[in-house]
Order: sequence, then structure tokens, then C-alpha cells
Amino acid sequence: MYNWQPSASINNLKKRAHVLQSVREFFAQRQVLEVDTPLFYASTVTDPVQVAFQLGDRFLQTSPEYAMKRLLAAGSPDIYQICKAFRGDEMGRIHIPEFTMLEWYRIGFDLQDLMDETADLLQVILKCERPDLISYRQLFLNILQVDPLTASLPELKEIASAHQIQLSAGFNTADKDLWLDILMSYVIEPQVGQAKPIFIYDYPSSQAALAKINPDGLTSGRFEVYYQGMELANGYHELLDADELERRFNADNVLRKTRQLPERPIDHRLIAAQRHGIPECAGVALGLDRLMMLALQAKHIKEVVAFAE
Repeated sequence: MYNWQPSASINNLKKRAHVLQSVREFFAQRQVLEVDTPLFYASTVTDPVQVAFQLGDRFLQTSPEYAMKRLLAAGSPDIYQICKAFRGDEMGRIHIPEFTMLEWYRIGFDLQDLMDETADLLQVILKCERPDLISYRQLFLNILQVDPLTASLPELKEIASAHQIQLSAGFNTADKDLWLDILMSYVIEPQVGQAKPIFIYDYPSSQAALAKINPDGLTSGRFEVYYQGMELANGYHELLDADELERRFNADNVLRKTRQLPERPIDHRLIAAQRHGIPECAGVALGLDRLMMLALQAKHIKEVVAFAE
């Protein structure tokens, strides 16, 4: 027998619709334009952490980021989008391969402006306390007593070993950022953002993704938001330099090879858009299904989506 029933209750789906309405009202009040961009095309993210689904010579997008930035280059005002996104993460309590993302871009905003607005949205939807803010560096110093910006590879391996963390075969154990990611995921994340959300900002420049490098040269204009054991959002003070963007895409593909991952085609249309000119801005992607879990006090993501298949 096939189980045809929805994974979420009809009552939860009604509550989900109410949250979506509240999100749209939040941006309407701030005069941010809702847009709709394609999610199936010839290029995808080069980021080694993200797993994109490939169908023939095209990809299901992990985020609407690239297309939305092309709209900014074309002269659009502040924009947001609610859409499906696709990532080959493991299935689990907070992971499904097809999920709903909220992404928005604010012209003239810096990282602090965007963190403030993201905090406003969380308070509107979750009725939570104002989030805490802490730098990535200070968080590592507080919890692991190590400076992630200057720590050596042996130091990080020793800390991981002390927490009974070992890498399985096939991982590049000489990759410092891989060790930092593991310590963040397995040691630090479970200890933060429980009573109220926490914003972790100024990630190492080596983890800038598509964010600007800060004047110190060691950190980047990037933040992530955690609450009750979940990563909710990832935001950038956006990189605008097209040459640097292309360099990072190529560097990602080099890193993908060292991690025994397939190289990805570079989005030359985004590079061309940045050469044309994207305005000074900040943008953030937020997992709406996880936000729904918190808003509805759900224990599993399948409780807040119509079908978790």
C-alpha cells in the first residue's frame, strides 16, 4: 500500500500559510519587491559544502542567489523571494532535499543593518527575545579556548580528538576550514542559541563564500543565525568585485578536487552582471521550513511540509 497522506497535518498547513502571509506582510511594509526567478539552469554553486542535483547538463538550484543578483545589476529595487531550493543533504529531523527558502537583498545595507532586519523578522514570526550577537573568533575563544584565525592544524586536530571526533577515510585532513567546520558543527553549535537566537558574524576570510573581506583581511562580512540547535540563516555583506568573484569560483573548484568532489560549471552570467555593476548591498538566505518548525513547535521538519518524500 502506498502512503498518500500528507506528512503535515492540515492544521499545521493552515498555520504555515499564516506564517507565510506574515513574512510577505513584513516585506510589504518595508517596500521590498517579491520576485520569482528560475531554479533550473546550466550552472550552480561551486561551494564544496553544497551538494547540487544535476539533471542532464542542468542543475536544480541550491538557492536563487545568482539570479537575484542579476536582477539587482539590472536595476531592480530591494527584492525578496520565497521559493523551493534543492540540496543533496542527508534526510533527517531538519533536512529534506527539497525545501522552502526565503532570500532577500537590501540595497545600501551593511552586515549590521541586515542582522538588525533579520532579528526583526525573527521576533515578528517567533515572538522570541532579541538575538545575541557574537563574533566567530570570540565564540571559539569562549568555548574551545582557541583562536580560529591563528590556530594551527595540529591544534585543531588535538581539540577534535579531545572531543572524540575523527574523520572518516577520504577527507583531506590538511584542510583547516574542514576542521573548523567540524568543531563548529559538533562542539559549538549544540551549546549556543538555545534560549534565544544567536548571530555569529565575521567568519574567517577563508570561509567568506560570496561575502566581502573585512578591512582586517582576516575576517569576512558574513553571519549565520542559530536557534534551538538549528542553523536558520546565512547572510553576506555582498562581494561586488567581479574579478574576485571569478577567482573564488575557480578556487572552489580546486578545493572540490582536493575533497574528491566533481567540479562545477561557473556562472559566467553572474560574473558579467557584477562587471556591469551590482549596487552596494547585503543579502541573506533563511530556511523557511526550519523557521516553521520553531513557530509551530514541531519536532521534525516533516510536520511542517505537505509532503516529505
